[in-house]
Amino acid sequence: MIELSKLHQLEPGQKRRKLALTFGALERDICGIAEKGMEYTYKMPRAEYIRCLAQIVVRDPQISPAQHEQLQSLLDADLFDEKRTCNVARNILLAIIGTFPAEWDLIIAPHQSPVDENGIVRQRAFFPGVCVYAEDIRSPFNLGSVFRTAEAMGAEKVYISPLCTDPEHPKAQRGSMGCIETLGYERIALEDLPQDMPVFVLETGGTPIEEFAFPQKGICIIGSEELGVSPKALERATYGRVSIPMTGLKASLNVGVAFGILMQKWVESLR
Repeated sequence: MIELSKLHQLEPGQKRRKLALTFGALERDICGIAEKGMEYTYKMPRAEYIRCLAQIVVRDPQISPAQHEQLQSLLDADLFDEKRTCNVARNILLAIIGTFPAEWDLIIAPHQSPVDENGIVRQRAFFPGVCVYAEDIRSPFNLGSVFRTAEAMGAEKVYISPLCTDPEHPKAQRGSMGCIETLGYERIALEDLPQDMPVFVLETGGTPIEEFAFPQKGICIIGSEELGVSPKALERATYGRVSIPMTGLKASLNVGVAFGILMQKWVESLR
């Protein structure tokens, strides 16, 4: 952490970059994921230090009225939110600098580990027989999102096709928030899916989702970002095809978003 007195000696551009880095380090410290050697050890209480840094940002001549109002409201709040103040201040600085954070740069606290302090795997609640087959999804982040939704909504298992992107890719791991480890997966060819379970696809041209009779157990096939589900997958989906009605000109949803809508409706039917 930088001494407050030293900040005032820096040129405006250098000061903003240093402040942005410092707010990022503070946010990681608050989340309990500070990098080694970057833990907060400054002489004043951390909340007071954050307040002092945020007040420097509030006084920046390039801050917009909306940005000023947002940050000032956090400083004026009866209950001071350290994490949100750091996050807002950091993103204001990055906007002024002209550097916008990618998804990869977001600071997200880790979720509960699937293994407890004694090394015992925690029991996960799920709906037995609710499964998804990800066919040829190319984006690691999209695949990670599918795992995250599947775990959160109670899917029992995730299957992936032979040409699906690698779930061990860092961006897939990041997008899944650890759910790939929690759920596990099986890479399997379409023809090797279990024969004793209903199989249906999420694709355009099918039964509207509000009218679709979801099975108690089954496998939902979701297709690639570019081509959707394959003709072979459509043939394999003997239980049917479900679609999400849309209104916009593009009438297109990200595969992870579409899968989230489907899982919500499937779980509603099971409950």
